[in-house]
Amino acid sequence: MSQALADALALPGLHWVVLATLAAGLVYGFAGFGAALIFMPVATAILEPVLAVAAFSISALISLVTVVPQAWGQADRPATLELLGFSVLGLPLGLFLLARAEVELIRWLVLSVVAVTLAMLLLGWRRTTRESRASRAAVGAGAGLVGGATGLNGPVMVLFQLSSRDGAARSRANTICFLTLNSMALLPAMALMGVLPRDGVALGALLLVPYGVGSLAGRFLFDPANEGLYRGVAYAVIAAALVAGLPVWGAA
Repeated sequence: MSQALADALALPGLHWVVLATLAAGLVYGFAGFGAALIFMPVATAILEPVLAVAAFSISALISLVTVVPQAWGQADRPATLELLGFSVLGLPLGLFLLARAEVELIRWLVLSVVAVTLAMLLLGWRRTTRESRASRAAVGAGAGLVGGATGLNGPVMVLFQLSSRDGAARSRANTICFLTLNSMALLPAMALMGVLPRDGVALGALLLVPYGVGSLAGRFLFDPANEGLYRGVAYAVIAAALVAGLPVWGAA
């Protein structure tokens, strides 16, 4: 592991990955979503997608300490755990795609998912169907599939949650708990399928600190009365990460 840590510290463009991690944690802490949408476009422009997915999943575990304890008491726990259970069913197919698909295809898939999600958020898309077990099954499995293939376990859940009738605090809490627990479930699934690289684990361990600092700062900034402001800032940072992740820039 010491060699893996040394290799992680020597990665070209590591400073950009650290900066993206800090921004991801900050937005996640106050908005309850957006971390992967910020991190993955930048990280996959610099790293191989499987390495970026592993590193982000490890770094996101710090949320179990920084934001989940507070969110857990505010969340709709039965519904969140049901969504999580269905997401685990979708993970294997997503990880199969991650392991088999061409690197450039995954990079463009990441950018496409982020772009479509951001566009739907900006357009104020809202679902018209009522929440049910069937809808939670579809959302959970979809989140697992997309999360396994791209590391973006949030878009499907975020669009579902933001369209709910929950207030800002509960919506944020549901999303935080689901995304953190989903990242935790992704790691053993990656290990079982042989797609958990040691250098990804080492990089994720290094990123625990900036992610934790960012998410703590974001948690203290959160105020339900400023929901519109938080979402606006999150959208702007996601858009910046999307532009930064475009392959026209090359790895920095």
